[in-house]
Amino acid sequence: MIPPARPDLGQEEIDAVAEVLRSGMIAQGKKVAALEERWAAFCGVKHTIAMSSGTTALMAVFAGLGYGPGDEIITVSHTFNATVASILFTGASPVFVDIEPDTYLMDAGRIEATITARTRAIVPVSLFGVVADMDAIQAIADRHGLAVVEDACQAHGAMYRGHRAGSFGYATFSLYGTKNMTTGEGGFVTTNDDRLADWIRMYRNQGMPPGKRYAHEILGYNFRMTDIQAAIGLVQMDKLERSTARRQAIAARYDRELADLPVKLPVRPEGRTHVYHQYTITLPADRDQVVEEMKQAGVACGIYYPVPCHRSPYVLELGIEADLPVTEAVAASCLSLPVFPGLTEAEQGQVIAALRAAVARHPAA
Repeated sequence: MIPPARPDLGQEEIDAVAEVLRSGMIAQGKKVAALEERWAAFCGVKHTIAMSSGTTALMAVFAGLGYGPGDEIITVSHTFNATVASILFTGASPVFVDIEPDTYLMDAGRIEATITARTRAIVPVSLFGVVADMDAIQAIADRHGLAVVEDACQAHGAMYRGHRAGSFGYATFSLYGTKNMTTGEGGFVTTNDDRLADWIRMYRNQGMPPGKRYAHEILGYNFRMTDIQAAIGLVQMDKLERSTARRQAIAARYDRELADLPVKLPVRPEGRTHVYHQYTITLPADRDQVVEEMKQAGVACGIYYPVPCHRSPYVLELGIEADLPVTEAVAASCLSLPVFPGLTEAEQGQVIAALRAAVARHPAA
């Protein structure tokens, strides 16, 4: 079975982990510091803070910005649960806006209608590997005195008009096992805000400033990354450019060989690069039947976020409602094809053949 994703791990990562194990220093240490320094330079920001996950990275940013009960944070519903759960963690409330039907990203034109006196921030999600419309979003934020927190958890290395994902306002990344760059579990916060960076470094370390053991100056938690994880991350950084190029080559072949099908292929807005964390299409046919038939042909597709966040039971129980017709239509009709660096030409040919056959049997809903 061809999986929808497969981590790009090899002997280099094994050797890097073995080196850390032999050193005896396996908790947060020099490897974490080196990874933070490299990622900050890569993104073009002053600070990277390594975290235990993309979720705790988001939680830390929202907590560090002081959000709490009564505050509203604008975001999208077509995203992984962590985006919304991290807002609710602080006691603040998510306010949902719909997405663009072609990019699946936050529709900036809908933001201002949701702003109230309680709005504190806008949280665009750079979904599937392409950055949201940050110029438009930042302009709205500036007009209303709001922060922008970019959920870049799926956009490692993506570019927006010459700037890296993660270099806008405050940002977070995930380093989960299937991401374009992985440490198994882990995450980053990126920022140019000295105060926030210092605060998060304490927050992730049980509230202790660097070098002051047992001096718990703020309420904090253990959200640290280990040197074992960071050693993997350093090797993954060495591979990132090559891995991204391979993902883009796979996507280009899909673009060519699926162009005649009645499906909506990914778009690359002008001025942005796509790093294809996912290659996501929408179908006019019965999506679930197509997925099942592809599975029978040996291809496992990904269905990401079939239940939008605003439809999650725990969100509904809070009385949070939203009218998001584009989000709901996309959630019901999109699927992601396998796109990972180790996908062979033969395997991709099998994916293409399976999709073409399934769509031919189900040309319309």
